[in-house]
Amino acid sequence: MSNKIKLLVASIVGTSIILSGCGSNQEAMKEEKVEAQTAGSESGQGEVIAPHNDLNQGPVPLKVERVSDNEVNVEMTAQITDIEIDKGYLYKAWTFNGEAPGPVVVVNEGDTINFTLKNMDPAIPHSMDFHAVHASPSKDFIDVMPDESGTFSYPANKPGVFMYHCGTKPVLSHIANGMHGTIIVKPKDGYPTDKEINREYLIIQNEWYKYNDLNDFTNGVPSQVVFSTKALKEGDLNTNGDTFSLKETPLLAKVGDRVRLYVNNVGPNEVSSFHVVGTIFDDVYIDGNPYNHMQGLQTVMLPASGGAVVEFTVTKEGTYSIVTHQFNHAQKGAVALLKVTADGTDDGSETVGH
Repeated sequence: MSNKIKLLVASIVGTSIILSGCGSNQEAMKEEKVEAQTAGSESGQGEVIAPHNDLNQGPVPLKVERVSDNEVNVEMTAQITDIEIDKGYLYKAWTFNGEAPGPVVVVNEGDTINFTLKNMDPAIPHSMDFHAVHASPSKDFIDVMPDESGTFSYPANKPGVFMYHCGTKPVLSHIANGMHGTIIVKPKDGYPTDKEINREYLIIQNEWYKYNDLNDFTNGVPSQVVFSTKALKEGDLNTNGDTFSLKETPLLAKVGDRVRLYVNNVGPNEVSSFHVVGTIFDDVYIDGNPYNHMQGLQTVMLPASGGAVVEFTVTKEGTYSIVTHQFNHAQKGAVALLKVTADGTDDGSETVGH
């Protein structure tokens, strides 16, 4: 298919999501727009836009290759994948690599990132906006057409915990449909507390709304607010943003451990009041930057896209709830469990949390 034809198809599909049809020859487009934008009953179920109907692309592993001390190649996919966001409720998500949130990307301060996006979506353009880099958005964050690839290079010169997301218009639709994730830029000199850390995990908060409903994304309230974790090393737990995984399979720690959490609120709309029940944050690095150091906090406020590194000590066995202290959102799913045992392994005991 030529680039012109692909662009035309992508434009028609994108327009059908957000614009009404006009004239008798546009009636089919108008009907598709109504389905896509107002889809969703009270349960959040709705009609899938036609090019994505029956499409469920299997997850594709993230590719990261370090080519030198200060240069790394990163390859990701844009794709349509069914994600179970609540028990029995599959959301036909727009994703990076078949995960929502997408896989965590970890690089070092000072790295040049050579980034390739392969767009497996047959109908809609997608793009990448890394909050962790200096770039020209009109050149480096541009759309990649359906069934095509784009490669871009930029430096990651500031350490921290940053959001990434699709930046294709309407940006809200792409983020709310699942195209978001976290990139961690490790500080070149580390954190002052590195030697004290026994366990570390990544926690991401995101929201879900009615399927592909721009009006609900804009004016509604989320039906689910959820946590996920992404594997920081091989063998770590890796979940999607859902209401149940981090309750059924809690994170683990040992009595006396100092735990580090990389935290990112990818929104798209709500604030997170991040809190761990039963402890106080010994050290907090706002946005994950070592220069933004605070101590003794009970709750860390994270705006949409905001990140942090929080560290705390667990002194007794039991179940520690990780929540947003905006409890209307915790009630909608934003609770994870940290199970603390004598030896740091799961002893099979019942977990009791918020």
